Amino acid sequence: MRAAPAGTVGFIGCLVILFALVSPRLALFALWLFTGLLSRAFDSWIVPFLGFFLLPWTTLAYAVMWDTGGHGVTSFEWFIVVLAFLFDLAAYAERGRKRRAPA
Repeated sequence: MRAAPAGTVGFIGCLVILFALVSPRLALFALWLFTGLLSRAFDSWIVPFLGFFLLPWTTLAYAVMWDTGGHGVTSFEWFIVVLAFLFDLAAYAERGRKRRAPA
């Protein structure tokens, strides 16, 4: 396997961050398409697949934190993953609140 040209990895990282600002699902798709990060962070394809639909922020945060900290999630990185989980819960709560609000 050939190494990526210099500057490509940084460019893809910036692109994924921009995608995450728009949608965490778009960022997960870009990670899956352009890098091997999801396959390195998760043992099977089912967890990232379910995370894509159910907990996208949590899946994205776990994959990124897994790769940044020496191929494992430890200490402060778990705080980031839990924070992403709270973002996912807040998104579900907001969606439910809007559904119940009178028109």
